[in-house]
Amino acid sequence: MNWTKVCQTSDLIAGAGVAARVQGKQLALFLVPEAEQRIFAISNWDPFGKANVLSRGIVGHLQGEWVVASPLYKQHFSLISGACLEEEIKINTWQTKIEGDSVYINMTM
Repeated sequence: MNWTKVCQTSDLIAGAGVAARVQGKQLALFLVPEAEQRIFAISNWDPFGKANVLSRGIVGHLQGEWVVASPLYKQHFSLISGACLEEEIKINTWQTKIEGDSVYINMTM
């Protein structure tokens, strides 16, 4: 697997997103302490608003899963699968892990 260190857990904000550029891709990282996975990495690109803004979205729990609501048109994207709950579209997601205080992302898809 291609694990890349992206930041420290202390660089993230609980319940909010942070934008990161990893291997030329814009990602949105979310620290959700209440979730089993804790840290999620999704594409920062909002396919409806055509802008890199998902890191600015609101994190919530909807229909049994953790989601982020786009700050532009309010579509909800699953933090696990990237699937939009309102439309038939999906954004990229990446596997994450924490080792000590370091956050890693598996950039292979």
